[in-house]
Amino acid sequence: MQQLKPLQAIFSQMDRALVAYSGGIDSTLVAKVAHDVLGDRALAVTAVSPSLLSEDLEAAKAQAATIGILHRVTETHEMDNPDYTANPINRCYFCKSELYDTLKPLAQQLGYQYVVDGVNADDLQDYRPGIQAAKERGTRSPLAEVGLTKLEVRQLARFLELPWWDKPAQPCLSSRFPYGETITAEKLQRVGQAERYLHNLGHCTLRVRSHGDTARIELPAEQIQDFVTGTDVPALVQALQSYGFVYVTLDLEGFRSGKLNQGLLRATI
Repeated sequence: MQQLKPLQAIFSQMDRALVAYSGGIDSTLVAKVAHDVLGDRALAVTAVSPSLLSEDLEAAKAQAATIGILHRVTETHEMDNPDYTANPINRCYFCKSELYDTLKPLAQQLGYQYVVDGVNADDLQDYRPGIQAAKERGTRSPLAEVGLTKLEVRQLARFLELPWWDKPAQPCLSSRFPYGETITAEKLQRVGQAERYLHNLGHCTLRVRSHGDTARIELPAEQIQDFVTGTDVPALVQALQSYGFVYVTLDLEGFRSGKLNQGLLRATI
C-alpha cells in the first residue's frame, strides 16, 4: 500500500505519541502504525462516558492488546456541559472539546509530545464540527494528512492483517438523536440497550434512532424484508418498550450513516 510509508514517516518524526483511540477502524489503524513505528513510545487512550457502549470499550481493550500498544482508559464529562446535552447542530464540537481538553493535559503529564486522532480524508468532506475542536487543541490527523479515504483505511487495515478491517462504523450513541432533542444519560442507556438487543439477534450494521418516545430502527435496505419475516416482532417491541421507548418503528429507506444530517442539507437548499 503506497500510503503506508508516508503514514509511517509521520510517526518516525515523533518522539512519543498519544492516540485518541475509540476502537473504530480508523483510530485502530492509527494505533497499529504508531505502535509499529514507536513501540512503547505510543499510547492509545480510550475516553469513557455514557455515550460509549460497554461492549465497544471491551472491544477496544481487546484490539489494543492484540496490536500490543500500551492502552489506558480515561473519563470525559461532556454530559456536564449544557451546550452538549442541548444537542445543537455543533454538538460534536463540544464533545471533542471535552475529549481533547482531557487528552492534551494527560499527554503533557505523561510526556507525550503529540496527540493524534483517526480522522480520515473523507471526514474532511462531511459535516464534522468536532474536527475544528481537535485542530484548535493541536491534534494531528495522520490519516487525513496522507489523504487516506475510509475505503483506503479499510484496505490498508486488511493489508496489515488487522482482523477488524471490515468492522462496521459505530459512532457515539449521541449521534442517534435528532438535533435539538435533549440528550440524557437515561436516553443514551435505552438506545444502547436497544442496539445491544439487535446485535444479539445477529445484526451488525444498524442504528436505533431516538425520536422522543419512538425508536426508529435502521438496517441495511437489503436486510429489511428478511428482518420483518424472520424476527419475533412482538418480543422485539416488548424489549424496546421495557427499555423506555413507547413506540417502535422500522425505517423503510434503510440504514445510511449520518442520516440525521439530511435535515441540515435540506435547510440549506
